[in-house]
This record gives sequence, structure tokens and C-alpha cells, in this order.
Amino acid sequence: MILLAIDWGLLIEKLVLIGGIISVSLIIAMYSTYAERKVAAILQDRVGPDRAGPFGILQPLADGGKLFFKEEIIPNSSSKLLFILGPCLAMLTAMMTSAVIPWGDQIHFTLFGADRYIDLQIADVNIGILYVFGVVSMGIYGIMIGGWASNNKFSLMAAMRGASQIISYELAMGISLIALLMWTGSLSMKTIVEQQVNGGWWNVVYQPVGFLIFLICSFAECNRTPFDLPEAENELNFGYHQEYSSMKLGFYLFAEYINMFISSVIMATLFFGGYDMPFVNEANLSLNMAALLGAVALMVKVVIFIFIFMWVRWTIPRFRYDQLMHLGWKVLIPLALINMFVTGAVILWRQG
Repeated sequence: MILLAIDWGLLIEKLVLIGGIISVSLIIAMYSTYAERKVAAILQDRVGPDRAGPFGILQPLADGGKLFFKEEIIPNSSSKLLFILGPCLAMLTAMMTSAVIPWGDQIHFTLFGADRYIDLQIADVNIGILYVFGVVSMGIYGIMIGGWASNNKFSLMAAMRGASQIISYELAMGISLIALLMWTGSLSMKTIVEQQVNGGWWNVVYQPVGFLIFLICSFAECNRTPFDLPEAENELNFGYHQEYSSMKLGFYLFAEYINMFISSVIMATLFFGGYDMPFVNEANLSLNMAALLGAVALMVKVVIFIFIFMWVRWTIPRFRYDQLMHLGWKVLIPLALINMFVTGAVILWRQG
């Protein structure tokens, strides 16, 4: 009876959507490593990868093969279960945030003789932003568990740095989003995108300070330069994943690029209209064509943000740790609070 009650069409839709989104996320993250090296080469007047395939486009496959075939080493003094769990948790939390992101508008096709309209979103929950923050907050456990389980004092110091850094900047990021949520009146990411599509203006116009704070905090959350203190090679001898090798190390490195990709998608969704493309709504396109162009528009915005992540990495030097904490607690959090109060005052003025 339970099997008869299942909507098999809906189940197939969701499984295909989950598989497609995970595959796209992994491919983009994989080729972000190639793009990073090419961007670094351009900024430093070098060639970059050019041996593996035409223009070096097979370099990510070569790097992945190298990690797969490296010797798997687990230190005798480590906590073996947690040592394996750390990178798995980092990778899992990086992928889970994609579940509530609207990747495009509805598409239409026929399945099992019935017309079906499918939202390009795995789950449209009414607290989507809270879900994202909850999952992202768990990502620190991957770093802490890996650093502690290694039984290496330098790894543990780097993991503690990462924990304090992420907690500090999550506060400013959350407060900056409160102002956006006050303005939109919704926690659903789908609703926020639809408001921007129908309202004519993207949220960055109403919340430029909130976007700037969110962007800076995203660098810190992803451990990207100039906030890459948990991995500070010069100071901590490779950071929290010093004892890792093979694909366990690959999971940590890969999770960073997936987090960078997902952060770019979230910024594009919340502040830059998501899959909204100017003038497309007035073009009277078919449903599927409009959804396709919307997904392409979202990816273009994401690529721009990923380039900014890489551009900053090869331009700005790393902060000292006291500068990192000073910026988070004494600059960004007060600025986010002021932005929240100003937003509330503007909302009250408009209602009055």
C-alpha cells in the first residue's frame, strides 16, 4: 500500500534533479581548480597549466588521478574513525546547501503520459536561509574533527583558528541577512528570487552595505585569502589537514571549491536576482526556454563571483590573526547592526 501511494513521477524528478545538481556542482568545483591556476598565471604573467590536453583543460582529471593513486596514510597516533569522518563531513555539508537553492524557473515536459511542471529546486522550504545557515555552521565540525583527530598540535591550532574565525564572521553574515529578510519579509529563497523578478530591482540596490558585508564574510567562511588563516602554510606548516593524504586531503581541498561555488550561488540568488535575466520576462519565450536562459544567467553571475574570489586571492596579502578578529568583531558586526537599524527605520518610514 505504501508503494502504491508513492508519486513515482515526483520521485524520479527529484532524483534526477539531485543527481544533476550534484554533478554540476562537482564539475564546476573541479574546473574551478583549473580556472584558479589560469587566473593566477594571467595575473602573474605566466602560462599556467598547458600540458594535460588542449590548453591544459584535462589538468583537473590529472590532479584527481594523482590524489586517487597516492598512498593512503593514517597516523598511528590519530583517532582513526574521526580522522576519516572529518573530510567526509566537510564534503557532505558543502553539498547539502544546494538543496534549497532555486536554480531556475519551472520547466514543462510529459512523463508517464501526464504533463508535469517542475521547479528547478530540490526543496522549496519556507525557512531556506535558516537551513543554509544551519548546514554551513556544521561545516566547522569537519575542520575541528580533522584537526583534533590528527593528534598534531599544529593541526589542532589551525582547526581552532578556523573555528573562531568562522564563528566570528557568521555573526556579521547573519546580521547582514537580517536586514535583507526584514526588507523581503520571507525566509524562502524562491520567494526572494520571485520578488526580484517581479519587482524590477535586485536586492543589492536596497541592501548594498548588507551585500558588501556578506561578500567579505563569504571569503572568511570559505577560508579564502585574505582570510585563509586555518591553512596558513607559512605559519602553521600546512594547517588543519597537515596529516592528510590521498582523497581524504582531496575532500578537504574539494570542499573549499564547492563552498566557494555555493557561496557565489547564494550571493547571486539573494542580492542579484538569482535566475532573473533582464528583458527576458518581456520576450514572451516558451516556459522551457525562459527556464534555460534563467539557469544560464545564474551561472554567469556565479562565474563572475568565482572570478572575484580568485582575483582577490592573488591580489591581497593575508591578514594577521589579530587583524582578522578586529575586522570581524569591531568593524563588520557594528556595521551590520547599523545597517539593520537603518533598514528597520526605512521600513517604518515607508509604512507610515
